[in-house]
Amino acid sequence: MKYSPCYSRFFVRMALICCFFTPVGLPAQGSQPIGTPHAGIQLLTTGPHVSLRGLSAVNDRIIWVSGSNGTVGRSIDGGTTWTWVTVPGFEKRDFRDIEAFDEKSAIIIAIAEPADILKTTDGGRTWRLVYENKTVGMFMDAMEFWNHDSGIIVGDPINGRFFITRTFDGGNTWHDIPYLELPKADSTEGCFATSGTNIRALSLGEACFVSGGPQRSRLFIRDKAIDLPLLNGAASTGANSIAVKNPHTFIVVGGNFAKDTVQDKNCFLSLDGGATWIRPTTPPHGYRGCVEYLNDTTALCCGTSGIDISTDDGMNWSLISSASFHVCRKAKKGKTIFLAGSGGRVAKLIF
Repeated sequence: MKYSPCYSRFFVRMALICCFFTPVGLPAQGSQPIGTPHAGIQLLTTGPHVSLRGLSAVNDRIIWVSGSNGTVGRSIDGGTTWTWVTVPGFEKRDFRDIEAFDEKSAIIIAIAEPADILKTTDGGRTWRLVYENKTVGMFMDAMEFWNHDSGIIVGDPINGRFFITRTFDGGNTWHDIPYLELPKADSTEGCFATSGTNIRALSLGEACFVSGGPQRSRLFIRDKAIDLPLLNGAASTGANSIAVKNPHTFIVVGGNFAKDTVQDKNCFLSLDGGATWIRPTTPPHGYRGCVEYLNDTTALCCGTSGIDISTDDGMNWSLISSASFHVCRKAKKGKTIFLAGSGGRVAKLIF
Protein backbone atom coordinates (compact mmCIF):
# COMPACT_ATOMS: atom_id res chain seq x y z
CA MET A 1 0.00 0.00 0.00
CA LYS A 2 1.41 3.38 -0.93
CA TYR A 3 0.90 4.95 2.47
CA SER A 4 2.73 2.13 4.23
CA PRO A 5 6.04 1.36 5.16
CA CYS A 6 -3.81 -10.60 -3.16
CA TYR A 7 -7.38 -14.25 -4.97
CA SER A 8 -10.03 -15.82 -6.76
CA ARG A 9 -10.66 -19.14 -8.43
CA PHE A 10 -7.61 -18.96 -10.70
CA PHE A 11 -5.32 -19.57 -7.75
CA VAL A 12 -6.45 -23.15 -7.29
CA ARG A 13 -3.63 -25.49 -8.24
CA MET A 14 -1.80 -22.75 -10.14
CA ALA A 15 1.49 -23.93 -8.78
CA LEU A 16 1.08 -27.37 -10.15
CA ILE A 17 -0.46 -26.98 -13.60
CA CYS A 18 25.72 -2.85 -13.19
CA CYS A 19 27.35 -1.74 -10.51
CA PHE A 20 29.78 -4.15 -8.88
CA PHE A 21 29.79 -5.72 -5.48
CA THR A 22 31.99 -4.28 -2.79
CA PRO A 23 32.68 -6.99 -0.21
CA VAL A 24 32.16 -5.78 3.32
CA GLY A 25 33.69 -8.27 5.72
CA LEU A 26 31.64 -7.42 8.77
CA PRO A 27 32.06 -9.91 11.58
CA ALA A 28 29.09 -11.07 13.62
CA GLN A 29 28.21 -8.34 16.08
CA GLY A 30 26.42 -8.31 19.38
CA SER A 31 27.98 -11.25 21.17
CA GLN A 32 25.38 -10.86 23.91
CA PRO A 33 21.84 -11.74 22.84
CA ILE A 34 19.25 -8.99 23.16
CA GLY A 35 16.10 -10.20 24.90
CA THR A 36 14.92 -12.49 27.64
CA PRO A 37 17.00 -15.30 29.23
CA HIS A 38 14.99 -17.78 27.14
CA ALA A 39 14.96 -16.03 23.75
CA GLY A 40 16.69 -13.09 22.17
CA ILE A 41 18.36 -11.82 19.05
CA GLN A 42 21.97 -11.62 17.98
CA LEU A 43 22.90 -8.79 15.64
CA LEU A 44 24.76 -10.06 12.59
CA THR A 45 25.43 -6.84 10.70
CA THR A 46 24.56 -3.20 10.30
CA GLY A 47 25.06 -2.82 6.57
CA PRO A 48 24.31 0.27 4.48
CA HIS A 49 22.06 2.73 6.32
CA VAL A 50 18.88 1.68 4.53
CA SER A 51 15.55 0.13 5.47
CA LEU A 52 15.50 -3.62 4.82
CA ARG A 53 12.09 -5.23 4.31
CA GLY A 54 12.90 -8.09 1.95
CA LEU A 55 14.44 -11.21 3.47
CA SER A 56 14.90 -14.70 2.03
CA ALA A 57 17.02 -17.40 3.67
CA VAL A 58 17.70 -20.36 1.40
CA ASN A 59 19.23 -22.30 4.26
CA ASP A 60 21.19 -21.60 7.45
CA ARG A 61 24.08 -20.12 5.48
CA ILE A 62 22.64 -18.40 2.38
CA ILE A 63 20.72 -15.21 3.23
CA TRP A 64 19.54 -12.44 0.92
CA VAL A 65 18.03 -9.09 1.96
CA SER A 66 16.67 -6.11 0.02
CA GLY A 67 15.51 -2.61 0.78
CA SER A 68 15.56 1.08 0.04
CA ASN A 69 17.98 2.98 -2.19
CA GLY A 70 18.23 0.01 -4.58
CA THR A 71 20.04 -2.08 -1.98
CA VAL A 72 20.57 -5.85 -1.97
CA GLY A 73 22.71 -7.76 0.51
CA ARG A 74 23.91 -11.37 0.54
CA SER A 75 25.72 -13.64 2.94
CA ILE A 76 26.82 -17.18 2.16
CA ASP A 77 28.31 -17.96 5.57
CA GLY A 78 25.33 -17.61 7.89
CA GLY A 79 25.62 -13.85 8.27
CA THR A 80 29.26 -13.61 9.36
CA THR A 81 30.27 -11.60 6.29
CA TRP A 82 28.14 -9.69 3.81
CA THR A 83 28.36 -8.36 0.29
CA TRP A 84 26.24 -5.35 -0.66
CA VAL A 85 25.22 -3.94 -4.02
CA THR A 86 23.25 -0.96 -5.26
CA VAL A 87 21.48 -2.12 -8.41
CA PRO A 88 22.48 0.20 -11.29
CA GLY A 89 19.66 2.46 -12.42
CA PHE A 90 17.61 1.68 -9.32
CA GLU A 91 19.47 3.80 -6.78
CA LYS A 92 16.28 5.59 -5.72
CA ARG A 93 13.99 2.55 -5.81
CA ASP A 94 12.70 0.45 -2.94
CA PHE A 95 12.98 -3.35 -3.10
CA ARG A 96 10.34 -4.38 -0.55
CA ASP A 97 10.61 -8.13 -1.19
CA ILE A 98 13.15 -10.66 -2.37
CA GLU A 99 12.98 -14.38 -3.18
CA ALA A 100 16.25 -16.31 -3.25
CA PHE A 101 16.72 -19.78 -4.73
CA ASP A 102 20.41 -20.42 -4.06
CA GLU A 103 23.62 -18.47 -3.64
CA LYS A 104 23.49 -17.28 -7.27
CA SER A 105 19.81 -16.72 -8.07
CA ALA A 106 17.27 -14.30 -6.62
CA ILE A 107 14.34 -12.09 -7.65
CA ILE A 108 13.52 -8.60 -6.36
CA ILE A 109 10.54 -6.31 -6.87
CA ALA A 110 10.73 -2.54 -7.19
CA ILE A 111 7.34 -1.61 -5.82
CA ALA A 112 6.03 1.61 -7.34
CA GLU A 113 5.55 3.21 -10.77
CA PRO A 114 6.95 1.70 -12.81
CA ALA A 115 6.60 -1.65 -11.05
CA ASP A 116 9.68 -3.68 -11.94
CA ILE A 117 10.82 -7.25 -11.34
CA LEU A 118 14.52 -8.06 -11.63
CA LYS A 119 16.41 -11.34 -11.52
CA THR A 120 20.05 -12.26 -10.95
CA THR A 121 21.74 -15.56 -11.72
CA ASP A 122 25.30 -14.56 -10.84
CA GLY A 123 25.07 -13.77 -7.14
CA GLY A 124 23.82 -10.21 -7.66
CA ARG A 125 26.64 -8.88 -9.82
CA THR A 126 24.20 -8.22 -12.66
CA TRP A 127 20.42 -7.95 -12.76
CA ARG A 128 18.02 -8.52 -15.65
CA LEU A 129 14.70 -6.70 -15.91
CA VAL A 130 12.15 -9.50 -16.41
CA TYR A 131 8.95 -7.48 -16.00
CA GLU A 132 7.86 -3.85 -16.04
CA ASN A 133 4.41 -2.29 -15.58
CA LYS A 134 3.99 1.44 -16.11
CA THR A 135 0.27 1.54 -15.31
CA VAL A 136 -0.64 4.61 -13.28
CA GLY A 137 -1.12 3.63 -9.65
CA MET A 138 0.92 0.43 -9.81
CA PHE A 139 2.33 -0.64 -6.46
CA MET A 140 3.59 -4.19 -5.89
CA ASP A 141 3.46 -5.33 -2.27
CA ALA A 142 4.83 -8.86 -1.89
CA MET A 143 5.61 -12.15 -3.59
CA GLU A 144 5.52 -15.82 -2.73
CA PHE A 145 6.99 -18.89 -4.40
CA TRP A 146 5.74 -22.43 -3.98
CA ASN A 147 8.93 -23.86 -5.47
CA HIS A 148 11.75 -22.88 -7.81
CA ASP A 149 9.36 -22.40 -10.74
CA SER A 150 5.96 -21.22 -9.53
CA GLY A 151 5.48 -17.83 -7.92
CA ILE A 152 2.99 -15.01 -7.47
CA ILE A 153 3.06 -11.27 -6.77
CA VAL A 154 0.22 -9.19 -5.33
CA GLY A 155 -0.21 -5.45 -5.66
CA ASP A 156 -2.54 -2.67 -4.60
CA PRO A 157 -5.86 -2.35 -6.43
CA ILE A 158 -6.03 -0.79 -9.88
CA ASN A 159 -9.51 0.37 -10.90
CA GLY A 160 -11.09 -1.46 -7.99
CA ARG A 161 -9.34 -4.83 -8.27
CA PHE A 162 -6.14 -6.17 -6.73
CA PHE A 163 -3.24 -6.58 -9.13
CA ILE A 164 -1.80 -10.09 -9.43
CA THR A 165 0.86 -11.53 -11.69
CA ARG A 166 2.40 -15.01 -11.66
CA THR A 167 5.27 -17.03 -13.07
CA PHE A 168 5.79 -20.68 -13.87
CA ASP A 169 9.41 -20.55 -15.04
CA GLY A 170 11.33 -19.29 -12.04
CA GLY A 171 10.54 -15.63 -12.62
CA ASN A 172 11.90 -15.37 -16.14
CA THR A 173 8.48 -14.43 -17.50
CA TRP A 174 5.36 -13.12 -15.74
CA HIS A 175 1.69 -13.26 -16.71
CA ASP A 176 -0.86 -10.79 -15.36
CA ILE A 177 -4.18 -12.23 -14.26
CA PRO A 178 -7.03 -10.89 -16.46
CA TYR A 179 -8.78 -7.93 -14.88
CA LEU A 180 -12.21 -9.52 -14.55
CA GLU A 181 -10.73 -12.53 -12.73
CA LEU A 182 -9.04 -10.40 -10.10
CA PRO A 183 -10.53 -10.06 -6.60
CA LYS A 184 -12.47 -6.85 -5.99
CA ALA A 185 -11.29 -4.32 -3.41
CA ASP A 186 -13.10 -1.67 -1.42
CA SER A 187 -12.30 1.92 -2.26
CA THR A 188 -9.86 2.29 0.67
CA GLU A 189 -8.52 -1.27 0.78
CA GLY A 190 -5.04 -2.39 -0.12
CA CYS A 191 -2.05 -4.47 0.93
CA PHE A 192 0.85 -3.33 3.09
CA ALA A 193 4.32 -3.67 1.59
CA THR A 194 5.73 -4.24 5.05
CA SER A 195 7.62 -7.51 5.02
CA GLY A 196 6.73 -9.52 1.93
CA THR A 197 4.47 -11.76 4.00
CA ASN A 198 0.94 -10.58 3.32
CA ILE A 199 0.72 -13.33 0.70
CA ARG A 200 1.53 -16.94 1.57
CA ALA A 201 1.30 -20.40 0.10
CA LEU A 202 -1.80 -22.09 1.50
CA SER A 203 -1.01 -25.52 0.11
CA LEU A 204 1.03 -27.02 -2.71
CA GLY A 205 -1.33 -25.52 -5.25
CA GLU A 206 -2.83 -22.33 -3.88
CA ALA A 207 -2.13 -19.14 -1.95
CA CYS A 208 -3.92 -16.61 0.24
CA PHE A 209 -3.37 -12.96 1.08
CA VAL A 210 -4.52 -10.33 3.58
CA SER A 211 -5.48 -6.69 3.17
CA GLY A 212 -5.90 -3.62 5.34
CA GLY A 213 -7.11 -0.04 5.37
CA PRO A 214 -9.33 2.36 7.28
CA GLN A 215 -12.59 0.48 6.69
CA ARG A 216 -11.77 -3.22 6.72
CA SER A 217 -9.20 -6.01 6.60
CA ARG A 218 -9.84 -9.21 4.70
CA LEU A 219 -8.38 -12.62 4.01
CA PHE A 220 -8.67 -13.74 0.39
CA ILE A 221 -8.83 -17.50 -0.23
CA ARG A 222 -9.88 -18.86 -3.63
CA ASP A 223 -13.10 -17.03 -4.46
CA LYS A 224 -13.77 -16.04 -0.84
CA ALA A 225 -13.10 -12.71 0.86
CA ILE A 226 -13.27 -13.16 4.63
CA ASP A 227 -13.56 -10.17 6.95
CA LEU A 228 -10.87 -9.97 9.62
CA PRO A 229 -11.46 -8.48 13.11
CA LEU A 230 -8.18 -6.54 13.14
CA LEU A 231 -8.00 -2.88 14.12
CA ASN A 232 -9.29 -0.41 11.55
CA GLY A 233 -10.25 3.25 11.42
CA ALA A 234 -7.14 4.77 9.83
CA ALA A 235 -5.10 4.37 6.67
CA SER A 236 -2.33 2.84 8.78
CA THR A 237 -4.51 0.08 10.27
CA GLY A 238 -5.27 -3.50 9.31
CA ALA A 239 -3.61 -6.81 8.54
CA ASN A 240 0.04 -6.74 7.53
CA SER A 241 1.13 -10.37 7.56
CA ILE A 242 -0.21 -13.92 7.67
CA ALA A 243 1.52 -17.13 8.76
CA VAL A 244 0.08 -20.42 7.52
CA LYS A 245 0.69 -23.66 9.41
CA ASN A 246 -1.73 -25.68 7.31
CA PRO A 247 -4.82 -24.93 5.17
CA HIS A 248 -6.91 -24.53 8.34
CA THR A 249 -4.56 -22.84 10.82
CA PHE A 250 -3.43 -19.21 10.44
CA ILE A 251 -2.03 -16.34 12.46
CA VAL A 252 -2.66 -12.80 11.20
CA VAL A 253 -0.90 -9.74 12.63
CA GLY A 254 -1.05 -6.00 12.06
CA GLY A 255 -2.50 -3.16 14.08
CA ASN A 256 -1.65 0.48 13.55
CA PHE A 257 1.87 1.18 12.36
CA ALA A 258 1.39 4.89 13.02
CA LYS A 259 0.80 4.08 16.71
CA ASP A 260 3.01 1.07 16.99
CA THR A 261 2.77 0.42 20.74
CA VAL A 262 -1.02 -0.08 20.66
CA GLN A 263 -1.91 -3.73 21.36
CA ASP A 264 -5.60 -3.52 20.50
CA LYS A 265 -6.76 -6.02 17.82
CA ASN A 266 -3.27 -6.56 16.46
CA CYS A 267 -3.35 -10.38 16.23
CA PHE A 268 -5.94 -13.09 15.57
CA LEU A 269 -5.83 -16.85 15.05
CA SER A 270 -8.01 -19.22 13.07
CA LEU A 271 -8.20 -22.99 13.42
CA ASP A 272 -10.94 -23.53 10.84
CA GLY A 273 -9.70 -21.91 7.65
CA GLY A 274 -10.93 -18.43 8.54
CA ALA A 275 -14.52 -19.30 9.46
CA THR A 276 -13.95 -18.04 13.02
CA TRP A 277 -11.23 -15.98 14.66
CA ILE A 278 -9.70 -16.15 18.14
CA ARG A 279 -8.11 -13.21 19.96
CA PRO A 280 -4.94 -14.22 21.84
CA THR A 281 -5.09 -14.27 25.63
CA THR A 282 -1.87 -12.24 25.62
CA PRO A 283 -1.43 -10.39 22.31
CA PRO A 284 1.85 -9.14 20.85
CA HIS A 285 3.10 -5.96 22.47
CA GLY A 286 2.26 -3.50 19.72
CA TYR A 287 1.91 -3.25 15.96
CA ARG A 288 3.51 -6.19 14.16
CA GLY A 289 4.34 -6.24 10.46
CA CYS A 290 5.48 -9.84 10.11
CA VAL A 291 4.63 -13.22 11.64
CA GLU A 292 6.35 -16.56 11.02
CA TYR A 293 5.77 -20.11 12.23
CA LEU A 294 8.98 -21.62 13.59
CA ASN A 295 7.52 -25.07 14.26
CA ASP A 296 4.15 -26.64 15.08
CA THR A 297 3.67 -24.68 18.30
CA THR A 298 6.11 -21.76 18.14
CA ALA A 299 5.71 -18.50 16.22
CA LEU A 300 7.60 -15.22 16.04
CA CYS A 301 6.35 -11.77 15.11
CA CYS A 302 8.14 -8.45 14.78
CA GLY A 303 7.45 -4.78 14.14
CA THR A 304 8.79 -1.33 14.74
CA SER A 305 8.09 -1.55 18.48
CA GLY A 306 9.56 -4.96 19.20
CA ILE A 307 9.67 -8.72 18.78
CA ASP A 308 7.34 -11.28 20.37
CA ILE A 309 7.46 -15.06 20.58
CA SER A 310 4.69 -17.55 21.29
CA THR A 311 5.21 -21.18 22.24
CA ASP A 312 1.51 -22.11 22.43
CA ASP A 313 0.35 -21.63 18.84
CA GLY A 314 -0.15 -17.87 19.13
CA MET A 315 -2.38 -17.75 22.21
CA ASN A 316 0.17 -15.99 24.44
CA TRP A 317 3.00 -13.75 23.27
CA SER A 318 6.11 -12.73 25.21
CA LEU A 319 8.13 -9.64 24.34
CA ILE A 320 11.74 -10.73 23.85
CA SER A 321 13.14 -7.44 22.55
CA SER A 322 12.07 -3.85 22.00
CA ALA A 323 14.35 -3.64 18.95
CA SER A 324 12.68 -2.57 15.71
CA PHE A 325 12.64 -5.10 12.86
CA HIS A 326 10.43 -5.23 9.76
CA VAL A 327 10.67 -8.88 8.77
CA CYS A 328 11.47 -12.28 10.27
CA ARG A 329 11.86 -15.46 8.20
CA LYS A 330 12.88 -19.03 8.92
CA ALA A 331 15.42 -20.61 6.59
CA LYS A 332 13.55 -22.58 3.95
CA LYS A 333 15.94 -25.51 4.23
CA GLY A 334 17.28 -25.01 7.74
CA LYS A 335 16.47 -24.08 11.31
CA THR A 336 17.80 -20.54 11.70
CA ILE A 337 15.38 -17.61 12.03
CA PHE A 338 16.68 -14.32 10.62
CA LEU A 339 15.38 -10.76 11.00
CA ALA A 340 15.98 -7.55 9.05
CA GLY A 341 15.05 -3.93 9.64
CA SER A 342 16.04 -0.30 9.43
CA GLY A 343 19.63 0.86 9.57
CA GLY A 344 20.71 -2.10 7.43
CA ARG A 345 20.38 -4.39 10.44
CA VAL A 346 20.21 -8.16 10.10
CA ALA A 347 19.96 -10.44 13.12
CA LYS A 348 19.13 -14.00 14.08
CA LEU A 349 16.96 -15.46 16.80
CA ILE A 350 18.52 -17.30 19.72
CA PHE A 351 16.27 -19.51 21.79
